[in-house]
Amino acid sequence: MTGPRPLAASPDGGHTGGMADIAADVDRPAWAMRLRTERTARGWSQGQAVRALRAHASTSLPTDNTLLRNWKRWEAGSSEPDSFYKTLIAKTFGTVTGAFFPPTTGGRRADTELVTGNGMETVEILARLRASDVSVATLDALRITADRLCCEYPHLPPEQLRIEGLAWLRRITALLDHRLTLAQHQEVLSLAGWVALLVGCVEYDMGDRRIAEGTRKSALTLGQEAGNAAITGWAYEMRAWFALTQGDYRGVIAATEAGEAIAPSGGAAVQLAAQQAKAWARLGDRRQVERALDRGRGVLESLPYPDDTDHHFVVDPAKFDFYAMDCYRIVGEDRLAEVYAQEVIRSSTNPDGTEQKPMRNAEARVTLGVVAARSGDLERAVAYGRDALSGERKSLPSLLMCSKELATLLRERYPHEAETVAYLDEVHALAATR
Repeated sequence: MTGPRPLAASPDGGHTGGMADIAADVDRPAWAMRLRTERTARGWSQGQAVRALRAHASTSLPTDNTLLRNWKRWEAGSSEPDSFYKTLIAKTFGTVTGAFFPPTTGGRRADTELVTGNGMETVEILARLRASDVSVATLDALRITADRLCCEYPHLPPEQLRIEGLAWLRRITALLDHRLTLAQHQEVLSLAGWVALLVGCVEYDMGDRRIAEGTRKSALTLGQEAGNAAITGWAYEMRAWFALTQGDYRGVIAATEAGEAIAPSGGAAVQLAAQQAKAWARLGDRRQVERALDRGRGVLESLPYPDDTDHHFVVDPAKFDFYAMDCYRIVGEDRLAEVYAQEVIRSSTNPDGTEQKPMRNAEARVTLGVVAARSGDLERAVAYGRDALSGERKSLPSLLMCSKELATLLRERYPHEAETVAYLDEVHALAATR
């Protein structure tokens, strides 16, 4: 899907779509372009960026002149920072190393590995599930199947994913009637918990609030019975997500605090901090926004780069840009919100133009629409808003929350324009499908 052309940042911090800038960026690595864009979005000169870098360092650094020469080479893309400076640069700009400098290897495992890496097809797995004993190989096959389902979240139609998820959830829970060791019993409970979390997310995406909450509670119970803090933490994260999209911001904070007490590390902790930052942004407390984002950034920075960035319950570093984008849009930091929205679209789009993370891209387009509306460009704002609504894979509650924010802005600033009326009608029509 192609949408309105994002505004390009010029070296002096302005916006331009000039051919000179495009030509200059052709051979420049993505991290080098981001280095310049992040700097100019903050209105910093290169010298000021070097001073900010020094302020975030915990050890002594070379002289300003030396750092400035390095910075110029980094921005030009002629020299790549080493691991020490990569981490320091990411910290300076309030993000994580893996988002700013993603590895050239890793990422999503091939589907064939997920499906056949255990040497079993679905028919054989089902045959083994009917046996009186459950082998290690059977549990391994189920674990890979559960991972495969979680990796289908960004791409598979929600109705189909819900049907498949429920079918496998029934098969997994049926194992509890078999002869199991204590370790096997806990493993089966955990597998059921992960699939229940996935099903609950899909149900909420489809607008089935009541059913999704029931599934979430089931996942919470499964996690508690299995002694799996990660599942329990994600169940609280889902509660925070539900509350956020329903406008219950104090409920978000309560859910995230409960979840962080149980799962203070790992992906769930990162996303709990992000949901809390989003809530604080909507409550107007900028200081708490920064504290929550920094807490989540610290946890995510400590985690290894994930093997599979499509897994719904794995937080890939690029998702931190997505969190920051939402917060900066709400608090009115338009230049930073735009930078992060463009990064979200870039990192969530495959080289062939297909969307790897369509739901992230949709919210990024809404953000660009908000920035355009605030700058007085109604036509571009509506174009971005409509583009966001047109995607096939949607998370209805999240997309509606962001789209209503754009709709409110357009209603306030351009109440009588035909483009505003048309966009409001489309948002209302989408809301009516819930």
